[in-house]
Amino acid sequence: MYYRSIADLNETILKNLHRLPQDIDVVVGIPRSGLLAANLLSLAVNIPLSDIDSYVQGRTYASGVTKTQVAPDKEARRKVLVLDDSINGGTAMTEARKKIAQSGIEADYIFAAVYGSKLSHPEADLVFEILPQPRMFQWNFMHHKWLAQSCVDIDGVLCVDPTDAENDDGAAYLDFLGNARKLYSTKRKIGTLVTSRLEKYRPSTEAWLASNGIQYEKLVMLDLPSKAERQRLAVHGSFKAEYYRKSDAMLFIESENKQAIKIAQLSGKPVLCLETHQLITPDIASVLAQLPNLRSVSQGKDVAKRVVRTILGTNRYAALKSLLSRNG
Repeated sequence: MYYRSIADLNETILKNLHRLPQDIDVVVGIPRSGLLAANLLSLAVNIPLSDIDSYVQGRTYASGVTKTQVAPDKEARRKVLVLDDSINGGTAMTEARKKIAQSGIEADYIFAAVYGSKLSHPEADLVFEILPQPRMFQWNFMHHKWLAQSCVDIDGVLCVDPTDAENDDGAAYLDFLGNARKLYSTKRKIGTLVTSRLEKYRPSTEAWLASNGIQYEKLVMLDLPSKAERQRLAVHGSFKAEYYRKSDAMLFIESENKQAIKIAQLSGKPVLCLETHQLITPDIASVLAQLPNLRSVSQGKDVAKRVVRTILGTNRYAALKSLLSRNG
């Protein structure tokens, strides 16, 4: 799994500005995610911003008081950058080309994507960075199809964490469970919810999930009698890691950094930490520790890939994979 945060997106855009002409008149974002990338780029170089539908109608977005550049008239636009956050099959980019062609607005168009599964796509003139599949972004991780193959924490992900006062293992906690404020929303069905909430709170948890329209295949809870016993055993991370390690899930989404690191180390599998918005990958020792427990050839291949990725790092592994694909 490959992951990029908004900070990563901004960094990649800035590192690739030198590849773009300096006389771009307007940057046009492909909705919805492409607007995020286009906005970051337009702010960095102080040029007007638009989306596809607004652009073909001759409109750009208004600038703030610190932005002084004036958008050129529709007839005066000579160089236009059309930008998306990523490209895979090329459908969105093809549709953008079609809309612009139908508009009849003549200009020198550059169609680009920040991330692509390869550097050369027939639908794009420029790709900033190779990012193979499977991939996930900070701006779409809760709307991604891979949620069906993921383990997801509840507190700090689907809802806010309880305060110390609310987390009393009594009446205040029951009130929190029934009325917790929703945090990240999703219309996708989640594979497995794995939480350190105690099993005795399953009815309240299931009721809250249902009332907030959260779909899932399985709910795994910690089967201990009390909060005090859970704190004494300190099994939050190990409990989640053990389930994740034995499951077929390809990703764990965890709210807290220390637990995320522990889950990755103990499971030998990647963990997305929402506290830092980083994908935490296990070290080589953690991955190799799984070898005696392999149950199939496919699991063996998966472990081998993770070893290579850990040794090379994400970018060099992606480059190697792309090279092998071209020469295969």
